[in-house]
Amino acid sequence: MIVVPAFDIQTWQDGPCTVVRAEGELDMVVAPRLTAEIDRILESSEHPCLVLDLTRVPFCDSVGLGVLVGALSGTRDVQGRLILVVDSGMISRLLAITSLDRHFETRSSLHEAVEDVAA
Repeated sequence: MIVVPAFDIQTWQDGPCTVVRAEGELDMVVAPRLTAEIDRILESSEHPCLVLDLTRVPFCDSVGLGVLVGALSGTRDVQGRLILVVDSGMISRLLAITSLDRHFETRSSLHEAVEDVAA
């Protein structure tokens, strides 16, 4: 019996930001769900502030990475702001290896991200 870990997405408003918390492995199977949620948020706001909390994502494949790049591009297209919340794990290393850490705004905690926007 193969057990597939669940992937969960929670979305809520925190001040001027919409927070999206992903939990589970971000791979080609679940990537369309996260893309759909991000697209929904970007379409519903003029200049959205999107905080994407990835601290509970232990794995991200190339398709998942493509979702993050697409979110950055989509946010920029609507003159919004995207902040990734990442810890020192796999996502941070993936961003560094691909040099995408130069393009993404990152914070180490959700609190830090929301406080930074409010300041």
